[in-house]
Amino acid sequence: MANVVISNSTFLDMTSYGMTTATSVAEAYGITGAPVPTNATINVALVLDRANDPTALLSSDWGTRQKELTQLNNDSALWSTYGATTENYTAVTNALNEMGIPIVGDASGTGGYTTSQDSRTIWVSLTPENFQTLFGTTPYQTASLEQGGMFYWEGHLSLPEGMNVAGLWFDAPPVWGTEPGTSNLAGNASVSPPKGALSIGNSLSNDPSTLYPNQIAENLYNFPLTGKNVPTATVGLVEPGIGGALPPGSDYTLQEGLNSYLKSAGIDTNGEFYVVAKNGEKYSWGNPDVSNPGERSLDLGVVGAINPYGKVGLYAGSGFAPEGGAYANSYTAYQSSFWDQANNPAAVSSSFSMISQSAPDSPFAFAARELFVDAALRNISTFIANNDWGSSYSFANGLANQNINLSSPYAVLVGGTSITTVAAAPKDPTVAHEPSPSQSVYGLAMAGQMSMLWRLVEGGLTKLPSGVSGTDATQTTLLESVWNSYVIGENNVIPGGLGNAAGSDGGVDTTQPTPWYQTAFGLTPTSVNPGGGTGRGAPDVAANAGGNMFYLAPSDTMAPGDIWEDLGTSAATPLWASLAAQISTIFADQHLPNLGFMNDLLYTAAAIAPASFNDVTFGNNTTSYYYNSDGQYSSDGWQVTLTGLGYSAAPGYDLTTGLGTPNGTLLARALTTIAHEQYTYASTPDVLDSDGAGGWTTPISESLLVQAMSSKAASIDVSAGEHSLTLGSGTSAAFAWTSQFAQQSLQADFDPQLVRLFDKQAHGVVGQSSASADGSFTVEINGAATTAPRGTLTNDFGFVDFVGNDGNTVVRVASPVAVAETVNGANDQQAVVRLRQNGEDSLSVTFYRVDDHNGTVGSLRPGETGYAEAAAGRAYTTSTGGTSIAGPGYGNYGQAMLTNVDAGNIIAMQLTNNTSGETFWAFSQANEANANGGHVGHLWNYGVNTWGWEDTYGGGDRDYNDLVVQLDFTSASGHGWLV
Repeated sequence: MANVVISNSTFLDMTSYGMTTATSVAEAYGITGAPVPTNATINVALVLDRANDPTALLSSDWGTRQKELTQLNNDSALWSTYGATTENYTAVTNALNEMGIPIVGDASGTGGYTTSQDSRTIWVSLTPENFQTLFGTTPYQTASLEQGGMFYWEGHLSLPEGMNVAGLWFDAPPVWGTEPGTSNLAGNASVSPPKGALSIGNSLSNDPSTLYPNQIAENLYNFPLTGKNVPTATVGLVEPGIGGALPPGSDYTLQEGLNSYLKSAGIDTNGEFYVVAKNGEKYSWGNPDVSNPGERSLDLGVVGAINPYGKVGLYAGSGFAPEGGAYANSYTAYQSSFWDQANNPAAVSSSFSMISQSAPDSPFAFAARELFVDAALRNISTFIANNDWGSSYSFANGLANQNINLSSPYAVLVGGTSITTVAAAPKDPTVAHEPSPSQSVYGLAMAGQMSMLWRLVEGGLTKLPSGVSGTDATQTTLLESVWNSYVIGENNVIPGGLGNAAGSDGGVDTTQPTPWYQTAFGLTPTSVNPGGGTGRGAPDVAANAGGNMFYLAPSDTMAPGDIWEDLGTSAATPLWASLAAQISTIFADQHLPNLGFMNDLLYTAAAIAPASFNDVTFGNNTTSYYYNSDGQYSSDGWQVTLTGLGYSAAPGYDLTTGLGTPNGTLLARALTTIAHEQYTYASTPDVLDSDGAGGWTTPISESLLVQAMSSKAASIDVSAGEHSLTLGSGTSAAFAWTSQFAQQSLQADFDPQLVRLFDKQAHGVVGQSSASADGSFTVEINGAATTAPRGTLTNDFGFVDFVGNDGNTVVRVASPVAVAETVNGANDQQAVVRLRQNGEDSLSVTFYRVDDHNGTVGSLRPGETGYAEAAAGRAYTTSTGGTSIAGPGYGNYGQAMLTNVDAGNIIAMQLTNNTSGETFWAFSQANEANANGGHVGHLWNYGVNTWGWEDTYGGGDRDYNDLVVQLDFTSASGHGWLV
């Protein structure tokens, strides 16, 4: 039977796409090899096409996705639908049997290999002779594979005619795969940065702050379940080769090492773990790098300390058994974790790369890409470290590189940051002395400079720095910046060079389109490389990885009492997986399915509840370089030229830290709200509906807030069917409250001094418009049409933002009422009310049930005679009795519970200024008249079920934060872990 050449199947197609101009393996790597010995074996994955394309399922919203996955599983039809066809799987296995090629592994992963129709994978064990038979070419090695030699082939691969195989992967050394061959692709690009740190907030790497992972999670990232005795969902750790292995001759067990570490972290319980290493595991450092015990210990320490009452799995993959062709390639450990149907981890974390850069139309890219589709279909939340070498990814091609084999849209890519605490800040010259002590970040923050404090609050600051001291200062974030600890020396790059782990990557994978959830968020991630290009932006999120804050972790040996300082996105990633496991636990407590594939939920959370993320706006990841004998700098013993291609942090999403770092509790609240809306209340009318052609309609008769934020005066024209509204917006104050600031203030430990500091900051304008059902809806700013870049993410949650073509004015159209989307559609529930007061008068708020989105009570509409009495008759009672909730006082936080809330209730508010005796309503037509003959609006929307009140007759100072109010219909359910 003749062989047919496989397109894009050269060794360089597997390893070096977009990395080099070389056209041969010898040229790309400068090597001379020899045929693999006849007694050696190489294990290869043959990956088949799916019976059906799951893209439509996976790109639907989370609730729809979960319902369909549940139905497919209940019908035992998931893998007959999305696995390989029986015909193709049988045909390929029969062909292999006829050729005498051994198939290894099975559905349970025997011998470390997953072979099954469901996984679409058939692992085969090939001698050089069988390799020649199957692929029509000779396998080569540069040295013994067992001793770390490089495995490769020349030319294209081929397969016997009629063998329908779409993907290939090789279990060849090293663990993380073969690095690409590189050559300079940046032309004459060259930069000479000034001596010193490349990025702010990273200068204490030689004397960093250190905390245990549970301290970082609880005190710096506000994780909801850390510190609570709650059994959390299982986290799987990709640990190729190492698994749970200890140094030969160890006189302790892994259990003893983990228990000792947890005790040192202040945790009085024994950790629970399991190891999946069906072909063995091996403890090894050095050359060959068979496994990486340091990575294993860091991963286990992070998850074990953050979730000590949950279970952790260690997946060794194929293990290291050269006599059987097993070399622990990370692909095998990924696949083992995704297809573990005995332990079913809710989240999988990987600190190990698949470092090769495979051509997008190659069989290797297909194998890598579809691996993560399997994880999504298995309803697993997957987290991948986005690497530790800055924008270069340690590849010397002069470009800003992103790992394209691991840039799956179905995995959460995790970047790294550096946390500088209030206590550490004076020691870092980039934070405390540059450009001068008084104008530094630290100097300005300690002096109370408003613009610096505002920026730091967006980044997660919750306390006025000048008031923090002692132990509190060691666990209070002042600044979070991009992790980039590289320093330019006299003529060199420190530490050691650009091949040392010291900075977070981030960038654009231009080999694939921008994922739908990034497009819906309004993003067009664009590469800084010559020729540009758009694609999948990375990372999605970030967390502390080093620089000025290290993790106290178990040592590589896991010996009891042996603790060291550790770092990397390899710590940030299991931290995020631990948070996902906590949120999955909360989901189960609220009768929701597993969190599973949830990237779209993260971007929706950032759109409707931006305080879910700390917005990192300081630093850069720029480290790109190429080898040059005339280069100005020495790096790792080589002369290099720096090209300056990389990315900087910026407000909102950026290509260094993604959406930002987590505020775990606020993120969990947002995700549960989104999940319940999509899973139970998908048919509830949106505030506006997209018409599918870039326009908008009003789905129901409703009253709408129209509010403008503008950096300069603007004219706003709203058309809602037969209704219209024209408003003139003045310039918003520099520190007019944003949704992020308002939501951050609704944390019990948020400093009242920070709240009061940003008082009396005027917004642009707010008005109110009526709208009829099924009417067209448009917003114009200064006579020009607008866009709503995130509208499809937010319209389910009560608001849509319209942006002017110059970006200087944003008009939010929002509902003034909340719909009670309770857990599982239950009645007679409690709803949490959170309050933050920034008005000096005595205030109180009352919630009452209305009949529609116009605020009607019975036959009465807002402003009509008798409406106030009718509303009072519909008022909700609080858990302490009474219907009025008192404001907590100037700058302070308060919380209350509404009782007897039924699913689908439409809830409105009324504010009373007890000092002046005035009463204000969410519907302006019930308020006092303004100078133009209309009525004064007193309410401002700050995101999902969050509003701010203006408490002064006539509109006062228009800061709309005199009382900030949030309604939460889900957090009190179950165990109430999010209250």
